[in-house]
Amino acid sequence: MYLAGEEWAARFEGFQREAWRLETLPQYLMPQEEEEFAAFKAGARIDPHAVSNEYTDRLRRQVAEGRPQGRVHVLTRPLSDYLRFEFSQYYAPHALAGEHIRILDVTDRDNPLEEVQDFWMFDRTEVVLMNYHPDGRQINREIYEGDVAQYIEYQRIAVAESVPFEEYVKGIDV
Repeated sequence: MYLAGEEWAARFEGFQREAWRLETLPQYLMPQEEEEFAAFKAGARIDPHAVSNEYTDRLRRQVAEGRPQGRVHVLTRPLSDYLRFEFSQYYAPHALAGEHIRILDVTDRDNPLEEVQDFWMFDRTEVVLMNYHPDGRQINREIYEGDVAQYIEYQRIAVAESVPFEEYVKGIDV
């Protein structure tokens, strides 16, 4: 089963304990980001402390309710333009809003999650596979029908092998 629109949005309102994401691509080509990404590449920057939108408001509310959201992004250096954009425009304000963001840099080491694709996991009971073209264009979101135990293990590995976003970006000009 594929998820889109209201069914997809409902996953973020309906989880009880945790929403968690694994990201593995150096870029995600989302049409709604094109203008903002172009502006970033041209030098535009935001103040992450000043960001307040539907997403950051939801993150703050969920944290206050004891329903955190987190993610680990597996990456290699040098950082792509998109990763620099993502760090600046999304990760910095989202971390300030309470999202637990971690980075697993596999530049100089083996990737412990080499063959694992992007996914979201809700309450450790439902996995949604995020299907992308190699260039980062999204194909669809697909509910995983099998045993989620392997995804719980992927999360454990990702968190154990990564560092907090704030620690990773110290000294990096994004």
